[in-house]
Amino acid sequence: MAEHNDLGKQGEELAVDFLQQNGYEILETNWTFQKAEIDIIAQKGTILAVVEVKTRSSLEFGLPQEFVKTKKIQLLVKAVNEYVVSNDLDVEVRFDIIAVHKDAKNFNIEHIEEAFYYF
Repeated sequence: MAEHNDLGKQGEELAVDFLQQNGYEILETNWTFQKAEIDIIAQKGTILAVVEVKTRSSLEFGLPQEFVKTKKIQLLVKAVNEYVVSNDLDVEVRFDIIAVHKDAKNFNIEHIEEAFYYF
C-alpha cells in the first residue's frame, strides 16, 4: 500500500478514537453508496455526524479541510440521504470534517462541526 494510503488509514483510525473519546457511537466506517464513500458515520444523541477525514503529512500545500471539494460534498449528501432512508432514522444530520496533520512526530486533530451545509 502506498505511503499516503497508510497515512490516510492512520488518520481515519485516529478520528474514530477521537470521536469515541468524545462520546460518539461509531455506526459505520468507509460506508459506500454508488460512487460515494463516507469515512465515518457516528451518532451522539439525536445528531448523525457524517464525518469526512482529511489527513496530511504537512500543511505546506494548505489545511486538510481545504481539500473537501464541492463534488465530494454532493456525493456525501447523496450517500447519507440513502443511509438515513434505508435505516429509517429520525435524526438531525450534520456534516463534519476531521482534519489530521502530522507535526514532527505528533498528530494534530481538529474536529470541525457543521463544516458545510447543503441546501
